[in-house]
Amino acid sequence: MKINPTKIRLDASTVCQLKCPSCSNALGSIDQSLGSKHLKFVHFKQLLESNPWIRTIELSNWGEIFLNPELLEIAKYAFEKNVMLNAANGVNLNTIREEMLEALVKYRFGVITCSIDGASQETYKIYRKNGDFEVVIANIKKINAYKVKYNSPLPKLRWQYIAFGHNEHEILKAKKMAIKLDMKFHLKLAWGAGFSPIKSKEMIKMFSGLDILNRDEYQKKYGKFYLSESICSQMWIQPQINADGRVLGCSVNYWGDYGNAFKQDLKGILNNEKMNYARAMLLGKKESREDIPCTKCLCYIEMKKNNTWLFSRRQGNEAITG
Repeated sequence: MKINPTKIRLDASTVCQLKCPSCSNALGSIDQSLGSKHLKFVHFKQLLESNPWIRTIELSNWGEIFLNPELLEIAKYAFEKNVMLNAANGVNLNTIREEMLEALVKYRFGVITCSIDGASQETYKIYRKNGDFEVVIANIKKINAYKVKYNSPLPKLRWQYIAFGHNEHEILKAKKMAIKLDMKFHLKLAWGAGFSPIKSKEMIKMFSGLDILNRDEYQKKYGKFYLSESICSQMWIQPQINADGRVLGCSVNYWGDYGNAFKQDLKGILNNEKMNYARAMLLGKKESREDIPCTKCLCYIEMKKNNTWLFSRRQGNEAITG
């Protein structure tokens, strides 16, 4: 069955100014494989002109989208073409021009997730190294001021808070701040227990609804990688493209690709033999193959180990409807 999603993921930048300890970007893995790149406006325009079926684009993934010097042009053009832009995966909002803050409202970004792991500079800077909590909050207030100016409910703002031992005491404070800033609050699990392990399991359970402290525990308890279903389903409903056009399939993969959307037909890539084989692997219908990026992915490895494959019926229906 051919897929024809109306949503895609297109990384606006693989560059980030922060050095968060658990991030693949801070560790240098992204630069080594994907390079330090910004999405060029000329390529963005070309992609939309060649693929008018695209209606929604997620711009955030490995880097900070606001470091892209051509983001303002990209936002304006998307608005003119009636294409919704989101940064739901996450931004740190430490470095952004005033005109871009206004453009987020003026050109009607849909959802922006702000990664803020603390309710004070003292706590925030421990994980978001090189970040400035007060600058981030000030930028959020400016966005809200522009929403009032333009009488717009967009962009919808989310406060994403990764739970650690060093910041668990500020979760409630951050949640209250989020309410005052008209933001939805979302608590997220840390990658593992290596960096600043959680001290209060009861507190994390209360705010997350999960009886686990980190992603390692989630994996052991449920036999699958944390968020694996939403990540792997991107191969059907919202495929990931790198800033240089390489089609990665999902937001986790940075070590292999399926073609280049700036040099080849995107719809052809999304339905080529390699991508179809990868999807079949995720459904447990094909054996792993060395040239398929999924083979090296922890999400797939855990699925294969525990026989917890994705269910085809739901993804298939979503892919058809977009």
